[in-house]
Parts: sequence; structure tokens; C-alpha cells
Amino acid sequence: MKLILKNFLLFFTVFIISCSPAGSSFTPSPIPVIPAEISIGSGTFIFSFNNIDVEVFYHVPAAYTASSKVVFALHGGSRDAEGVRNNMIQKSIEYNFVLIAPKFSSQNFSLGDGYNLGNVYEDGDNPSTSTLNDEEEWSFSIIEPLFDSVVSSLSLMEEKYNLFGFSAGAQFVHRFIQFKPNARFNKVVAGAAGWYTVPDNNIPFPYGLDNSILTNTNLSNLLSKDLYIQVGALDNDPNSVGLRHNEYADAQGLNRVTRAVHFFESGQNIAESSNYNLNWSLHIIQGAGHNLIPNADNACDLMFN
Repeated sequence: MKLILKNFLLFFTVFIISCSPAGSSFTPSPIPVIPAEISIGSGTFIFSFNNIDVEVFYHVPAAYTASSKVVFALHGGSRDAEGVRNNMIQKSIEYNFVLIAPKFSSQNFSLGDGYNLGNVYEDGDNPSTSTLNDEEEWSFSIIEPLFDSVVSSLSLMEEKYNLFGFSAGAQFVHRFIQFKPNARFNKVVAGAAGWYTVPDNNIPFPYGLDNSILTNTNLSNLLSKDLYIQVGALDNDPNSVGLRHNEYADAQGLNRVTRAVHFFESGQNIAESSNYNLNWSLHIIQGAGHNLIPNADNACDLMFN
């Protein structure tokens, strides 16, 4: 049974996040919320945003209630959102959460600039004010209205969502919380990222914050977020396919394990030197390599235990 009427539009005012070179602000903007065509079980629907159609894979457990939480699962570089959804269905049932896996296609969000780096800049490796994209063009900007759409469709009461990203998706989620600091995320799990944007104004973006609109980041606020940094203990191959190597990436370490440790310790060092609270944590998954399933399973256990 469909939980919504296909042609029913519900309009109300929601709040979106606005970032600028002067820092982040919270800007009210009236936008239409169009309920998603979503029902109990597994399926797909098309979410349209900024003239782009995004295919969304989902699972709604049969026992879901209005108080069920929403988990966004962000795919890796293969863009296999369907595979991510399929491999997380059992956890969705176990913890009774609504699973949403949007597909950021190469056609709409090409390469790492369009997906991993959020489509914030036309060329993320060479950021400039002239190549800064409008915020509505960011891939990051799809998450909030998609959440509103799902909440409206399923009549959920939950006001926040959790995020899990694997590999390139982990790059997406850890940058999402930096570019969208006031978004309505609760717990965020970055699993097996290839490299990171470290909260350091002495390192150029995308490896640090310098030369980007993140230079005025509120580090105390960033470090207060519930960010779980995880990686498989065996994800330590420096020659792993697609793993970036250059001066700045290799300064973080030569493999995903050392880079995850480096990113966590960078936050830890800032918190200690500035007397900030740190809600980041580091999790090494024993026996796991660069594989989705152990990362996804562990992420769900972290979020719901």
C-alpha cells in the first residue's frame, strides 16, 4: 500500500544551511516539500532537486513507526547505491530504521569534485572565489530536502538523521559536516575514507581548510559533532586502487588506516590544545579490509548502541 498520494504536494517552510566566505549562517528559505513515493519494503523513487533527478534506493522495515530514525547511506566511488541499500537491509530491520541510499551518478556529479568534494568548487583541487558553485548546486545540498521529503511521506516525528558513508561516501560525509555545520545530522560514521580534509588552516584545501570558504570554521563546533571515524584493520594497502597519492595526501599517511588515525589525531590535538570538547572517536574493525559489509554493519552498531 502506498503511504502517499503521488500528486499530493505539501508546502511548508523549512530551513536550509547557507555557507559563505565569511562563515556559515542559518538562512530561512521557503521551499516546497514534495513527499517521496516510498512504501514499506525495498524500492526506489526519483527525487528532483535543482533540475536534477536523483535515484534513491530505500528500505522501510515493516515494523517502522513514526519514531523510527532515518539513516542515509552514501555509496563509494562505484556509485552503487543499490548495492549499499541491499547490504544494509538486515540492519535496517534489526534496528528498525528507515534506510535511504541516494545515487550520486557520474552524469550529474562527475568525478571526485562532484561527489567526494561535494561539488562545492568547479575544481576542488584548485578552489577560488570565481569557481565556487552556488550552494544549491552542491551535492551536499541534496541531503536536507531529501530528508524532509522522506519524513513527510512516512509521517515521521524524527527531527534529525544519521549518516554513514563508505570509501568515497566517507569522504562525502566528513566534508558534509564541515560545509553544512548546522544541518540536522545526529551521528555520522565515516568508513574507510581514502583521504581527508583536515581541520587545519595551514594546509590548502581540499587537504586542509586554507584557500576555501572553510577558513572560518568554528572548530569547537566541528569537534563537538558525533563523528565516528572507522576503517578496517586490513585496509592498509598503499597501492589500493584509486587511493590518492601526492604530497598532501601522503602527509596523512600512506594507507587508509594511517590516514584515519591521522585525521582523528588532528582533531584530538586541536581539542587538547584549545580545551575543546571532542566527540570524535576512532574505530578499527579487526579482520576487515576495504569492504562495505563490515563497515556498514559496524556503522549501524555504533549508531544504535
